Amino acid sequence: MRRRRPFDHPLKPFFERSAESLTTALGDASVKGYHATLRRFLHYLGAQHPEVRRLEQLRRDPHVLGWLAQIRAHVPPLAKSTVATQVLYLHRLLEDVAFTRQIPTLTHLLSREDAPRRERKHPRPLLPEQDQRIQQELLRRNDLPSNLLLLQRHTGMRIGECVDLAADCLRPLGPDQWAIHVPLGKLKTERLVPVDSFVCQIVERLQSLRSQSTADPGAFLLPRLRSRETLIRRVRAAFRDAAAAAGFTTRLVPHQNRHTYATEMLRAGVTFPGIMELLGHVSPDMTLLYLEITQPDLQREYHLARSQPRHLVPSTRALSPASSRADLPGLLDATGRRPACPGDVPPLSPRRLRPASP
Repeated sequence: MRRRRPFDHPLKPFFERSAESLTTALGDASVKGYHATLRRFLHYLGAQHPEVRRLEQLRRDPHVLGWLAQIRAHVPPLAKSTVATQVLYLHRLLEDVAFTRQIPTLTHLLSREDAPRRERKHPRPLLPEQDQRIQQELLRRNDLPSNLLLLQRHTGMRIGECVDLAADCLRPLGPDQWAIHVPLGKLKTERLVPVDSFVCQIVERLQSLRSQSTADPGAFLLPRLRSRETLIRRVRAAFRDAAAAAGFTTRLVPHQNRHTYATEMLRAGVTFPGIMELLGHVSPDMTLLYLEITQPDLQREYHLARSQPRHLVPSTRALSPASSRADLPGLLDATGRRPACPGDVPPLSPRRLRPASP
């Protein structure tokens, strides 16, 4: 096991306290990223600028710009996303230290503009033929990993969320209404994902296979023979095998099921905020990366809007003396419109998904 060499620097306590404050509600990977970034920066200062002993001595040039030049000249070259993440982490650390120690100049040492622009990741939903044939192969195999992958495809969950599902994850919400309870995941949030009868059958099948397993399943829906990471690798390998058996030689990954689900929900009529909730996103920018908007989609939306122009405002009525006021209720009354009531909006209900025939 590789061990980090110990190091000491006069500024280390200040940055470590800020790292602990910033990562309180973050995952393990983010915690490690913050601490790795502060170590690299302080190692650089100790080696190249040993005269820096106090926070007030820090300058953008040469201290911060020199560190930027060092990570950009790294051999082998670091990925743009890695450099951008390190710049963002150090920027937030400097901001927090500036606030706690009351040194405003530290906030100007680094900015987000110093980070390279990340390459835009285009959505990668499966092609319709890929989706259908892979689902048929998973239905044919009908084992634990295959049924879990089908569950992921029809709920849009992350693989890590799927393997963390509890045995009683299926929750009744009303007559013929069910939802999957997704536990705390990547963003430390939990949610309920509406499902149909087909997904209910998948969960029942997983529960049946779970009871036949020789391993102790514990409280999880899927038994873990060794560890969580081993189970995730097993599920990913099952997807690759199913894709190969379906006749696809290009590299396909289970996460594409999540993109496919998001795009399918959009085309089924689920609103953008609804898709964010289904995927468990907190940023609309992230949700946009999951959606594939094609020209047929645009044509359909355009002609639907022209045939049902609900956005048009009725002709303005003359303002009566009683309603001649310049506030919002007065304007709504003048245009013949009224504020929407909570009962006017139907509840979110994704369309029922049908399994492909094996």
